[in-house]
Amino acid sequence: MKRVLTAVVTAAALLFAGGCGGDDTQDNASTTAPSASAAASYPVAVGDVTLDKRPERIVSLTPSGTEMLYAIGAGSQVVAVDDQSNYPADAPKTDLSGFKPNAEAIAAKNPDLVVMSNDVDKIVAQLTTLKIPVFLTPAATSVDDSYQEIGELGTLTGHQAEAEALHQQMVSQIDKIVKEVPARATKLSYYYELDPTFYSVTSKTFVGSVFALFGLVNVADAADPDGAKGGYPQLSAEALIKANPDTIFLADSKCCQQSAQTVAARKGWNTITAVKAGQIYGLDDDIASRWGPRTVDLVQAVADAVAKVPA
Repeated sequence: MKRVLTAVVTAAALLFAGGCGGDDTQDNASTTAPSASAAASYPVAVGDVTLDKRPERIVSLTPSGTEMLYAIGAGSQVVAVDDQSNYPADAPKTDLSGFKPNAEAIAAKNPDLVVMSNDVDKIVAQLTTLKIPVFLTPAATSVDDSYQEIGELGTLTGHQAEAEALHQQMVSQIDKIVKEVPARATKLSYYYELDPTFYSVTSKTFVGSVFALFGLVNVADAADPDGAKGGYPQLSAEALIKANPDTIFLADSKCCQQSAQTVAARKGWNTITAVKAGQIYGLDDDIASRWGPRTVDLVQAVADAVAKVPA
């Protein structure tokens, strides 16, 4: 139950993993951005990290960070990525883990910068002792958080102009997508499924912020009103049937082979509006779980689904 583990870890440590799907957003961003590498000056400091020179041996232990690095033109500086970083396809994937990082294995890659989402098992202190700088890119809770991390990675890697170009491109694309979806007199409700045991996300998460762009109402909010579950509550089938969402979005279509057919076959779910109306939409698990440049693809997928629902 890989996705169950992911959901639990996310709730506790805000760490997502996954990886493959639509290419357009990242490809466009990486090819249209101007080069700023030669113009970058060092030393640079972002948060607690100071680099005296441009890093040339970056190890990325977070799929979102990996996608950001490649999208801003720093891919040639990346020498190793974790076992969950499967996009872009040519990223140097290894058996390194962001969930259970091993300082010795990371150090063996001779990195001059390590990018990861969380200080798991106090790995930052371990690597700092080895004089290896670590930059943390915690799970975003909004699209603005994603933009900030892209900019910070741009500063650290010598690709500030490329990072800003990507930021502006994402803002423009997302704004255009959202504006093209007609406003609705009555707001749609939705259930977002992380795995078949009904882990979900609330409006206070990154995914929730994407759906909020379209004015959708999240039925999972009631299961974690005070955020005690980190925004990733596990719902019950009974609660979901009672909530009766207008739409259902499946972020477990790849990991767990869930589909409109499997959802419709669940006991008692045939009474849910989304099931009766055929308003169940599969998402690419990886794109849906990452807060990097392919967020544009997630926004587009939600827009396409909302547009299909009769007003």
